[in-house]
Amino acid sequence: MTTTGRRNKHMGMGMGTGARSMTLRRHVSVSDVQDGMVLLDERKGRYFKLNASGALILRALLDGSSPADAARVLVERYEVSEERAAADVEALAAELAGNGLVVA
Repeated sequence: MTTTGRRNKHMGMGMGTGARSMTLRRHVSVSDVQDGMVLLDERKGRYFKLNASGALILRALLDGSSPADAARVLVERYEVSEERAAADVEALAAELAGNGLVVA
């Protein structure tokens, strides 16, 4: 993540397993980049960079996947443990929501 805030490993590389949808806030623009995704908070003029795994998580959640499904995608793509993937999805979702970028 490139902001004045903290850095999450997915926002430079991480929702419980309950089913809930996630949407971007109206003031957030998204652009795919070579190694991930960039989110721009147009109200604050701050941007956040997600690496490839963070972008994969966010795309899955925005497309309606549950956090558990998003974690399974991480497990398949990156061969990480299910526990690690679930924790990573939760951490990224919490950070995105905490920065006012998404509504979960």
